[in-house]
Amino acid sequence: MNQEILINARGLLGGLTPMLTDCGQLCGAACCRPDEDGQGGVYLFPGEEALLEPCAWGRVGPSPFTPMLTCEAPCDRERRPLACRIFPLTPVRGKSGRWTVRMDARARAMCPLVRSGIGGLDPDFVRAARDALRLIARDPEGDAFLEKWAALEEEYRRPLW
Repeated sequence: MNQEILINARGLLGGLTPMLTDCGQLCGAACCRPDEDGQGGVYLFPGEEALLEPCAWGRVGPSPFTPMLTCEAPCDRERRPLACRIFPLTPVRGKSGRWTVRMDARARAMCPLVRSGIGGLDPDFVRAARDALRLIARDPEGDAFLEKWAALEEEYRRPLW
């Protein structure tokens, strides 16, 4: 994937966060820690692993979908992955065919912001996350990645029985 597109997409979010205050205070920064089994983390966009090397605060490992970063210490916020920057949002192709965002189904287990829905998030953050994904989609490899991520997200939304 074009590194310039990836860097610019990450930059669109700048210092924006889901709330105007530190949302990590609500949940004890649950999204910044692995679970009790040392699992979990954030997906890395194509080519993003190179932007994280070296990474003293986390480890990159495989997942069935894409390399995943699992944090092991507080991150260097300027270097955090794009998926971390957009959390608790996830990509979805809208009815118009353009990429947009919605609440990540996986966030239900850890993020208290999910209860308020997307309307409870800072609108500038939501807009920047959507714009970042649309920028990623301009790259064919980025668009294919978003397609796979959205399909995986649909699996999390399916009823268990």
